[in-house]
Formats: sequence, structure tokens, C-alpha cells
Amino acid sequence: MNTENATPIEKNPQVDRQVKPERIERKPTGELVLHLAGNDKPIEDVRIARCFPWSIPECYISIRGPDGKEIVLLRRIDDLDQASRRIVQEELTDKVFNPRIRAILEYKREFDIIRIKASTDRGEVIFQIRTRDDVRIISDSRALFRDVDGNTYELEDVNQLDSASRKHLREFF
Repeated sequence: MNTENATPIEKNPQVDRQVKPERIERKPTGELVLHLAGNDKPIEDVRIARCFPWSIPECYISIRGPDGKEIVLLRRIDDLDQASRRIVQEELTDKVFNPRIRAILEYKREFDIIRIKASTDRGEVIFQIRTRDDVRIISDSRALFRDVDGNTYELEDVNQLDSASRKHLREFF
């Protein structure tokens, strides 16, 4: 990483929640570079992360430095220029594995582990959850499942599933 022109985060007095990102660029190497308003030097090798609530995915986007510390909390992705917005959306799509469940194909409980085979918007997946703590109920019909590997699977609306899928998931709703 070329840090010659980059501002060290801990020495940058402009890095706080009041600072606005001027633009975000992707270098040919794939590394993201953040340009802050009022700061001449870019911050290199930044990361993008979606924050809770996940129910509004276009809001609350965290831009973090290479050390993982938040530099800027972007309240709305629309606050970015079009090119920066495209880069952030690509980054979130490419880096975040968050398939949406369309149907439950198999559901097995063995030794307090639930094995689920699901049809999702990204194809068929098989994942395991250990306890109810791995299921976050967002509303009466929406949930997030976190598998043993930390991947998240979204169920947008249990009422939109077929009856067999709903029957498998009734213990959570």
C-alpha cells in the first residue's frame, strides 16, 4: 500500500462524525480511497460496512480506516456523488453475503443444531444455526438468520413463503 500521500487517521483532526466525504474512489488495485471535504490528503485502504438497522439498507453506511475504526458515518448513500455512490453500492454487494430466503427446502434438527437448506436469490444454500439466538426477529414476519460461520440470511416476509416453508419456521414466529 502506498501511504506516501495518505493522512494517518490518528493524526487527522478532520476525522470526526461532522466531516463529509467529498468522494470515494477505487484504485486499479481495488483499494478504496476516501477524500474528505476540507482535507487535501486522501485516506487510503478504507472499508465500507452497512450498519443497523438493516431494514433501511441505503442509510447508515460506515466508512472505516484500515485499522477498522470508523472515519465517517454516512447517514444516506444519496449524500454521495453518483460515482462514489456506485462504488459504495458495488462494495456492499460484492463484500456482503446476505442472500434473501425464498423457500425452505430442508429443515433438520440434530443435537441442538438446525440444518437448513434454502432457496435464495443467490441460489441454493445449506447453513446451520445453533440456537434461537442465531435468529434475529425484526418484525412479525421478517428475520435474519446468522449461521455458524457468521453469514447472514434474510427472510423478508415469512407470509410470502409457501406453506411447507412457513411450517418449518413457525417456531421462530
